[in-house]
Amino acid sequence: MRGEEWWRPERFAMRRPALETRARIVASLRAFFAEQDFLEVETPCLQVSPGTEPHIMALETRLRDPFASAAQRFFLHSSPELAMKKLLVAGLTRIFQIAHVWRDGERSPLHHPEFTMLEWYRIGANCARLVEDCAGLLVQTARAAGVDRFRRGARWCDPMAQPIMLSVADAFTDYAGVDLLASCQDPLHPDREKLAGQTKDAGLYVGENDSWEDIFFRIMLERIEPHLGDKAPLVLYRYPLTLAALAKPCADDPRLAERFELYICGLELANAFDELTDAVEQRRRFLADLALKEQIYGIHMPLDEDFLDAIAAGLPNCAGIALGIDRLVMLATGAEDIEAVLWAPVRASISSN
Repeated sequence: MRGEEWWRPERFAMRRPALETRARIVASLRAFFAEQDFLEVETPCLQVSPGTEPHIMALETRLRDPFASAAQRFFLHSSPELAMKKLLVAGLTRIFQIAHVWRDGERSPLHHPEFTMLEWYRIGANCARLVEDCAGLLVQTARAAGVDRFRRGARWCDPMAQPIMLSVADAFTDYAGVDLLASCQDPLHPDREKLAGQTKDAGLYVGENDSWEDIFFRIMLERIEPHLGDKAPLVLYRYPLTLAALAKPCADDPRLAERFELYICGLELANAFDELTDAVEQRRRFLADLALKEQIYGIHMPLDEDFLDAIAAGLPNCAGIALGIDRLVMLATGAEDIEAVLWAPVRASISSN
C-alpha cells in the first residue's frame, strides 16, 4: 500500500471497512467520556515548546505575527499535554482531547509523522483510576468494532479481560534475569556499569558508548515487550524515575515513578502518569532532558515558561494519560500497517518534471 496513490477508488475501497470501523470507534470514545461528564477540549497545535522528551523530534515552523518585529519560532506539538494541564490550573476537572500530533523522523508500520492521540486528565485521581478507564475504554472499542478479540498478526488479546499488572522491575527479572533496581540507587543518575554488566550476562549486546537509557530500552525491546499483552491487556507500571520526567515519585520508593504503559499483543498503546505538581522539580527535570537532547542530537529546544508558571500557580493533584488511536484501531481491525487505518496518509508529492 505504501507508495501507491491511496485516493484511487479501487485502492481506497480496500481500506474503507477499517476506516468505517475507525469512525465508529472514535464516536464511541467520545460517548465513553461524555457518560463520565468529561469536557472535550481543543488546544493549539502550535506551541512555543513541543515538550522536552530527549528522543522525540519535533517539526518546527515560523509564525509571522503582523504585530511582531520578527517571525517567531514555534513547533507542532508532539502531545497536547502542556496546554491541557494549563486548563486544569484554570479550573477544569475532567477533560479529554482527540488531537493530531506530529513527530519528525518516525515512519514505520507502527509509526507515522502525523497521528491521532487521545489524551485525558482527571483531577483528584491517580494511575489506578486511569487503569480502570483503560479497561472500560477497551470494552467500548471492541463493542464499537464488533469484535471480541484484538489481533496483531497471529497474536490476540481479549479486550474484555481485566488488565494484568506487572512492575517494570519484575518484568526485567522475569524476562531478562536483570535486577534493574540495583542500577537505580541514585534515581537521578542510574548506574550504567551495573546495568551493562547484568545485560551482558543475560546474553545481550552492550555498545561501548551505550548509555544506561540505551541499555534499558534494548532489554525492553528484545526481551520484555514481545511477551506483553497476549490473551489479556497488560499494564507495565512503576518506571524508573529517570524515565518519567512528568510523573510523581512513588511514595514508597523514590527510585521509581508513578507511570504506567498499557500493552496489547506486544504493542505499547498508552502512557500514563500521576502528574508532577512541583514546579521547581519539574524545571530541574526539563532542563536535564533538554541537556541530554542537546548532548545526543545537538538540538537546543526551548522551555515553555508559561507551563512552569502555571504549575507554580497551582496544578491540582491529577492523573493523565495519552493513547494512540491509530494503534487502537489497528488492533481492533487486525491491520498490520498504520496507513491502513489513516483516512489520508502523509506522503510527499514528487513532480515528474
